[in-house]
Amino acid sequence: MNFKYPKNEKLKSQTAINLLFSEGKSVSKYPLRLVFVEIPNAEEKLQIGVSVSKKHFKKAVDRNYFKRLLRECYRLNKHLIQENIEKPYAMMFLYQTKDRLSYQEIEEKTIQLFTKFIAEIQK
Repeated sequence: MNFKYPKNEKLKSQTAINLLFSEGKSVSKYPLRLVFVEIPNAEEKLQIGVSVSKKHFKKAVDRNYFKRLLRECYRLNKHLIQENIEKPYAMMFLYQTKDRLSYQEIEEKTIQLFTKFIAEIQK
């Protein structure tokens, strides 16, 4: 299993991000939300970005802390998604609460969210 989070897996394309928020679908498991869209002609099977609301965390230090946690949870559990998708997807992983959850709680919610995502795309 590859637990890396290489540069080509990071969602950076402005057109993909615009497509994501205009046509994307989402699944959520409080306090996390995953917005996703299928991308034709993508080099990488999975591209993901993380976001934490400035509305909930005014200080950049706090936002960066939760973004690091989200990236780490993704990195350790991405195999759940990669084993179950055939088409390339772009995703945005969002933390949407003022609550300061622990890493264990966030990781548990991430696994539940990824399971919910897999169920959604296999419909």
